[in-house]
Amino acid sequence: MEGSDNLAAGDAHERVVKLKDGAVLNRYWDDRDAPRTESWLDDVTTAKNNPDRPATEIYRDLRAGAASGWDFSSRWMDNPQQLGSIRTTTILPVDLNALLFQLEKTLARASKAAGDSAGATRYESLASQRQQAMETHLWNAKHGWYADYDLKTNKVRDQLTAAALYPLYVKAAAQDRAEKVAAATRAQLLKPGGILTTTVKTGQQWDAPNGWAPLQWVATEGLMNYGQKDLAMDVTWRFLTNVQHTYDREQKLVEKYDVSSTGTGGGGGEYPLQDGFGWTNGVTLKMLDLLCGAEKPCDNVPQTRPGSASAASQDGKMLSKPAEQNAPAKTDAATPQQDGKMLSKPAEQNAPAKADAPAPQSTAPAAPAEANAPAAPTSSAPAPAPAPAQ
Repeated sequence: MEGSDNLAAGDAHERVVKLKDGAVLNRYWDDRDAPRTESWLDDVTTAKNNPDRPATEIYRDLRAGAASGWDFSSRWMDNPQQLGSIRTTTILPVDLNALLFQLEKTLARASKAAGDSAGATRYESLASQRQQAMETHLWNAKHGWYADYDLKTNKVRDQLTAAALYPLYVKAAAQDRAEKVAAATRAQLLKPGGILTTTVKTGQQWDAPNGWAPLQWVATEGLMNYGQKDLAMDVTWRFLTNVQHTYDREQKLVEKYDVSSTGTGGGGGEYPLQDGFGWTNGVTLKMLDLLCGAEKPCDNVPQTRPGSASAASQDGKMLSKPAEQNAPAKTDAATPQQDGKMLSKPAEQNAPAKADAPAPQSTAPAAPAEANAPAAPTSSAPAPAPAPAQ
């Protein structure tokens, strides 16, 4: 890792941090400490509203927060309601380090395949060291979930976020810890429309009540990796139900969803809700294959979750109820559709690859009834989505 060789314990250099015990982990960083080009006035205003901090420090933390992809979230803030309290560069993110662990394992396999035994050994060693550092510093034993490490307080943070599932996604978690993360996910993150990004409402787009397609897939596959099939399929079905209800009303897929219910796009952040959307399209296709299986593929979401007690009696019924005379006007968004189907399958030669996880069997145990389970569709459309914050 660039810059790590000459770092003393307790020091940091750009994206690399060496903790006091010698463990090396990574953080988000930006080489510039100026306002973002695309949000210049916004950043200048944020800095002016926080005169107790150097403006250059705020600018770098805003840039690093944007680099994280979670722009913006209470994860990076001292005060969740105040963007100027952002300090991304003093936080070691659990998801970033999990993905770097996966990258090091991938490079080890690639080196071995290329006949580079020295490279394979080196990357395996780096992956092992990072995994040990994650288990030591990114596990919150008090609460029972993975979390970010705070360089300011020198301890793991308490906040539960969907990023806690990344160690499961990359198979870096211990089995007993994965089971605790699953329990916390069901108790605190699982909502009628999928997995919450965080449990905090701030008006930022990477906070409650929003849920994002990539995080739903990370949760689903991560839980599957550790034998949590029932919860994984519950996440899948709830998020797909959310996508389906929104599609039935608006005839499009969107960037993010409000998971506190079903049928409403997400909001908040610095720009309006986007139509499309690449990762929603991809995750939806993969989840449909995971939910219905190769033997009986589906283009729409089943009325009840396959494997649940009432699934057999509802066989063949779908959540989508398109009626030509009542169909909403089509939008300009380019969304695959055919005869009212949410995601009609392309020709066989262009069909997406099936998900690696096995399809759920009809003999799977019934999912427990929960108060926050998604409601079956009614004849009336959901209320229009609230206008997102600018």
